Amino acid sequence: MGIIIKVSNLKYRYPRDVENRELPKFAGLPDPAPFNRHDLYEILPMLTAVMDELGSTDGEVLHLVEDVLNQMPGFITTRAEVFDYLQGSAREYLG
Repeated sequence: MGIIIKVSNLKYRYPRDVENRELPKFAGLPDPAPFNRHDLYEILPMLTAVMDELGSTDGEVLHLVEDVLNQMPGFITTRAEVFDYLQGSAREYLG
């Protein structure tokens, strides 16, 4: 699908980890690297991948996924786990 999510599309504001912004981010499964849920540069590619997986460009779905991200349990730590949790939770909610 190739959705592009901009900061202005997001429901919440996120801090930026400028020091690590050039490091590789989530590009697909498998990805055992830790996910920094407090870094906009990590969140944007993750939300993009989840929205692509869901096949949606709907802003309300994006905001739902953001809500799930912000309420996600702390024991979910890797990028792969986060991706699976976000897309699975969104699919369950959307039916």
